[in-house]
Amino acid sequence: MLGTFGGALEARRIDASGGKLSADVTGEVETEDGVLVIRRIHVNMRLAAPEDVRETVDRVHDMYAMRCPLYRTLHTAIALSSSVTLTEPGG
Repeated sequence: MLGTFGGALEARRIDASGGKLSADVTGEVETEDGVLVIRRIHVNMRLAAPEDVRETVDRVHDMYAMRCPLYRTLHTAIALSSSVTLTEPGG
């Protein structure tokens, strides 16, 4: 998901390379019939970019998932979600 989001940003000339885009991923596991089953995954992305690109970043975030092979493969089996936060470049 991170790669697809980063690629979509790059296509809009928002630099997501060189560690500017990173993520923390959290999964929630439940037990079903004695077996651990992943139920939910959340990808919290951080982009080091100026505030003036927020509108474009938010628009890309709203649409990228259905163009992501991983999301399209798993979204009917696992609740997948993501968020993006802008951070100050170089900070």
